[in-house]
Amino acid sequence: MDNGKDIKRLSRLTAILTQLQTKRLNTASELAEKFLVTKRTIYRDIKALEMAGVPILVEEGKGYSLMEGYRVSPIMFTESEANALITAEQLILKNKESSFVKEYSEAINKIKSVLRNNTKDKANLLSDRVVFRINSDNDSTSNYLSTIQLAMTNFKLIKIKYRFSSENKQFTERTIEPFAIYSTQENWLLIAYCRLRKDFRAFRLDRILDLLTLNEQFEPHDITLQQYFESCKKKSYS
Repeated sequence: MDNGKDIKRLSRLTAILTQLQTKRLNTASELAEKFLVTKRTIYRDIKALEMAGVPILVEEGKGYSLMEGYRVSPIMFTESEANALITAEQLILKNKESSFVKEYSEAINKIKSVLRNNTKDKANLLSDRVVFRINSDNDSTSNYLSTIQLAMTNFKLIKIKYRFSSENKQFTERTIEPFAIYSTQENWLLIAYCRLRKDFRAFRLDRILDLLTLNEQFEPHDITLQQYFESCKKKSYS
């Protein structure tokens, strides 16, 4: 018996279980690519998890998922994983999106609560020794990221009062379908389908003066984020 191979497989099985809890649907191809093994190996691993009592559901043509409500005990983070999270926390604390900072800080506190004591002590030490300094005159802030994320994942319409520039005091009101969010040079931008312009538009979060999530839902968009960026490139070159 090869103990090294057994340990490696056990580690992979644990990682697959974590992945199944992280993402609702996972295909064999995605798992094989992620863990650098063949699909046949993934089939065997899934079978092993099933035999161990893990309730894995197979959706024909879609992939694997865990039975609703099934959870395993919190998985212990390695010291390196904890360090990565703490380092990211210090960067996020400098972010100008206050709702994002609040939600991440609360999530990090929950993560710290499951760390082993010695890892927790080292994580807190690292918190005091990692600092990000941002050289920017941009003092604008926003507080709508969390609300927009919920609207986006629940396909809810949003009504916004929006100012197109920091110098311009005039504003417009739009009803939009939130599609994606990205960050560039400290500014969070919302990509959304604008019902007034009947096309996708990008809105800076720090220029949203007011925001209301409506009860009305919209149909999920067929376009992917990559396709959106490609269409923007084509427009800029045409």
